[in-house]
Amino acid sequence: MNTIIDAHSHLWLKQDTVVDGFPIHTLEPNRSRSLFFGEERQMLPPFMIDGKNSAEVFLSNMDYAQVGAAVVVQEVIDGNQNAYLTEVQKTYPDRFFCMGMAWNLEEAKVVQAAGLKGIAFPGHRMKESLLSLMPVFKFMEEQNMVLSICLGEEQRQIGEMKEVIQECPQLRVAIGHFGMVTTPIFESQVKLAREGNRVMVESGGITWLFNSEFYPYPSAIRSIRQAADWVGMDRLMWGSDYPRTITAITYRMSYDFVTKSDELTADEKAAFLGENALRFYGFQNLPTLPYIKNMSE
Repeated sequence: MNTIIDAHSHLWLKQDTVVDGFPIHTLEPNRSRSLFFGEERQMLPPFMIDGKNSAEVFLSNMDYAQVGAAVVVQEVIDGNQNAYLTEVQKTYPDRFFCMGMAWNLEEAKVVQAAGLKGIAFPGHRMKESLLSLMPVFKFMEEQNMVLSICLGEEQRQIGEMKEVIQECPQLRVAIGHFGMVTTPIFESQVKLAREGNRVMVESGGITWLFNSEFYPYPSAIRSIRQAADWVGMDRLMWGSDYPRTITAITYRMSYDFVTKSDELTADEKAAFLGENALRFYGFQNLPTLPYIKNMSE
């Protein structure tokens, strides 16, 4: 089986934060559910009952699904996980590429010194201009760190991101959530990959965005084909948005709708599911993961 790399996932030991005045935290007694902007949400699969979204549970899912490595990003709704992800990066350096969270240059320097490989910005939740973070982006470029960013549904951030790419031509940039594929901003976000030779687009959350259609997500396949026509398949990467997406499907299902599709060639599938991410993130020493039959087979 070809190398598979997940370019968009999340980990946390404890979810307990406040966003825009709303608390987000694990609920009792069913501790796989969370209070999310005033609503109760199934944040984790119901069998994960301790509220922890740990690296070890994820590795079990990865090994079963034959996913060699994963990029771990951050989101403000999960709280700052820098301390835990630093531990994960040191413990499993060949399986994870962990991103820190930072909002200014000094915080970025702390993230880099801790050994984290990049910084993730949930731009879609930011009210201030992306250009206010230019000193951080220039530092990341100097340190060969990866910028992971999810953008909002407005043209303002598209223009700001173009300026960041132009000002930091050697900065590796991964645009998340597949450019918000189900929104009018999709084409503009994807075409950011034309602005620089180190800009990629990853599909984290694509099964969430097409959840109403559900597996095997034929419209998601068509959107991958469309994005490839715009910027080339070599600029696209698969991402799962684990663990939130596997409250609806299994981890393997978050990518095998691609492997089972007749609309992509074998070479395109290999590039999208792993080869592009292998090159972009520089993973090495990936394990060989054999297929293990289910008891139901």
